[in-house]
Amino acid sequence: MIESNFKKYTPLEKLNVSRETFPVLEEFRSLLVNENQKINLISKSTVKDSINRHILDSAQIIDIIDKKSKSCIDLGSGSGLPGIVLAIIFKKKGSKIKFELYEKSQKKSNFLQQMINHFELNAEVKQKNIFEEKELEADLVVARAFKPLKIILELINKNFAYYNELIFFLGESGREIIKECLLTWNFDYQIIKSLTDKNSVIVKIKSLKKK
Repeated sequence: MIESNFKKYTPLEKLNVSRETFPVLEEFRSLLVNENQKINLISKSTVKDSINRHILDSAQIIDIIDKKSKSCIDLGSGSGLPGIVLAIIFKKKGSKIKFELYEKSQKKSNFLQQMINHFELNAEVKQKNIFEEKELEADLVVARAFKPLKIILELINKNFAYYNELIFFLGESGREIIKECLLTWNFDYQIIKSLTDKNSVIVKIKSLKKK
């Protein structure tokens, strides 16, 4: 890994991500960018700043995940952001957490499977429409650039039999979106400022109930 790229990963040290993990994350990013020339995995406008916009952005939640979690579902995993990134970091930490990456696109699912095989990750691709699945179970559910929060909360309420915590990436209007959702939902939540975008937030939700 070239020195300039290595330095861009150093913010992860504050999240207890080892330096030995940086080259693996950079390899994944390189494979992602290369594959993006064939299929649309990330916006072309974000390729130049893909370390910050995609890898660091996905990795930043590592420090707020319950370390007792044994399973994680990534909703609409797409290019493996955040699922593959988290799986790489947890593997390096010696964690046994299992990732299920839901992605209905065959091309994207194929890419995800290639990444799982290449990095020998404790993960499984589910090429299915998550909205058609029932009685889902996971200690942790994550979603990044998937669907609006209102739709995701309905999905969790209707399609999940069990979950412990939910972590979702929200944009600049994140705080307002949470307020709107609280009009029809009760939930405990924690808002975390994004490390990669000063205007964006991440929300951690527990005890979701409809009013």
